[in-house]
Amino acid sequence: MWFGLVMLFLCLSQTEQANVWDQQQTDGLYSVIPQQREELTAGNRVQRSFSGRTSRAVLGGGLTINTLPNNMTHVVEDSGKYYMWRSFGPEDQRTQDLWFDMSDVQHGQVRVHSILSNSYKQAVRVALSFDFPFYGHYLRQITIATGGFIFTGDITHRMLTTTQYIAPLMANFDPSYSKDSTVQYLDNGKVFVVQWEQVRLPGKESAGGFTFQAALYKTGRISFSYRDIPLSLDVIGSVEHPVKVGLSDAFMVMSPTSQPPGGAQQTIYEYHRVEIDMTKITNSSAVELTPLPTCLLHDSCELCLSSNQTSGCSWCNVLQRCSDGMDRHRQEWLDYSCSEESKDATCDDYFRNESFTASSVAPETPLTPEQRGCKRDQIFVTGSDVKTESSTKSKGLSHTGIIAGIAAALVLLLVLILVAVCIHCYPTGSSLLYLIQQRRKSYWTSMKFQNQRPGYTEVEGEGHEKYSIVEAGPC
Repeated sequence: MWFGLVMLFLCLSQTEQANVWDQQQTDGLYSVIPQQREELTAGNRVQRSFSGRTSRAVLGGGLTINTLPNNMTHVVEDSGKYYMWRSFGPEDQRTQDLWFDMSDVQHGQVRVHSILSNSYKQAVRVALSFDFPFYGHYLRQITIATGGFIFTGDITHRMLTTTQYIAPLMANFDPSYSKDSTVQYLDNGKVFVVQWEQVRLPGKESAGGFTFQAALYKTGRISFSYRDIPLSLDVIGSVEHPVKVGLSDAFMVMSPTSQPPGGAQQTIYEYHRVEIDMTKITNSSAVELTPLPTCLLHDSCELCLSSNQTSGCSWCNVLQRCSDGMDRHRQEWLDYSCSEESKDATCDDYFRNESFTASSVAPETPLTPEQRGCKRDQIFVTGSDVKTESSTKSKGLSHTGIIAGIAAALVLLLVLILVAVCIHCYPTGSSLLYLIQQRRKSYWTSMKFQNQRPGYTEVEGEGHEKYSIVEAGPC
């Protein structure tokens, strides 16, 4: 009886936790709009739509989002491994330097996104004009959301607020509430700036609009700038939407499952997060995040294992990649067993293995003293030996042809000598006169044809034309 009560209590607690988790995930559901659709509504302001609030479609495609299990690693917050950040107040000159005046044409052409400026819980994918390094990975596309953040993941899903984001101020903003609310961006090849201007919170519209920016620099540096923050962030509330300021990244792995089809499930694990102190976010404030070197920066085994800029790096020789195993290439790291390969291994070990592999393809035939100098020369010389054998056969055939040609020339010379002797001994023979007669006929016919003008047709009996065809031989 006691055992049954304990099991009932556990089941009820698990059900409650599942409901809380489901509520947290569905609160951040976003609809991602293809970028091409923006051209259809450019310049037109549509009416406010409530479809984003009522649509709570579950995430499909066998994709789940979770934190890392205890036997792998925990989510690391502000560890100083990937980014370091500083905040600036209204009195700091750096705050003004980090703010981009979107009306200044010197910064570049500003584009007001019509869909995002008239939507609620919508996101649009935008291409960058440069490669932006984020956690050591180079991004060429990002997803701008109406909720005050940028999604950086490769796989677009509905729960964009969970991880893989750049959030100057993630909250439940609704740009469609006011005609003054806009989402705009610029890209001048050196920096990509997104500005949420005069966006309001549902239920708190009377408090005023929020205006802030996120700037992504080509160097990997990120800055958050805030002009108008009418409410303290701790009173915004995260019931309908998460409230976050900072960065996050994750990787996706294939987890085996018994459910068909495919027998595998895609799971996204968050491996690092940077959380900014929200008390620092006020009017006329800014935050600057500077990227730190990562293992992915190194492109050789020596730099990977000996660099003093990074720590915990391992070299996977089969992938030719330096990593600590916690990045977006995690699936490849597992598939190729890079952790086992790089355990207690040195660069000399990889070099010896490569040398052994190269020597294993060498020929088994005895080597001459000249061939013992270099293994590459061994393979090359062996190939030359094969060619020499075939060339010897071809030389033998060519000698036979030369002998046959000489014999034919001697026979022809002998025939000519016999003909000359016959002509000299029998100058009035019938055979000789016949040859002379035929030669005259052919001679005059050829002369007549040669005297005709080129390009004209030769006329035969009954006035029919005959076109002469000249066949060009090899030059």
